[in-house]
Amino acid sequence: MEFKDIKSIVDLMKKNSISDFEMEKEGFKIKLRRTDGTKTDDVQVQHYLPPASAAPVPMPAAAPAAAPAEEPPASNDPEIKSPMIGTFYRAPSPESESYVEIGDHVSADTVVCIVEAMKVMNEIKAEMSGVITEILTENGNPVEFGQPLFRVRPA
Repeated sequence: MEFKDIKSIVDLMKKNSISDFEMEKEGFKIKLRRTDGTKTDDVQVQHYLPPASAAPVPMPAAAPAAAPAEEPPASNDPEIKSPMIGTFYRAPSPESESYVEIGDHVSADTVVCIVEAMKVMNEIKAEMSGVITEILTENGNPVEFGQPLFRVRPA
């Protein structure tokens, strides 16, 4: 992000009386906070890399060696990803049936879930045609921007 982009955000914050702004995108994070109507007092810009995988912990010598578990092959099916940070819901209400289940056929306009962000329920559409092969997160769990939610075998 360039300085002119940050300045534009600050100007929008002033114009719309917004006191806090936060954005995170592909290894870049910015937080802006205003304490009065004319001045941006607190600006934080962070660049970060995703955490490295943890090193394996050695087994004690007395423990019997377990047979390595075979992992299922990674699926090459396209994923429906979360377009925002929020809370994942599979149904429109706790009493309702889930929007989709494994094996359901979806089209580009099929609503597959809701992601709640800042008390707003955002319907997420499949944006592709195919069959749901995997549901990758649990109902009520928090999700991140770009996190895979479903896998779809193209039709």
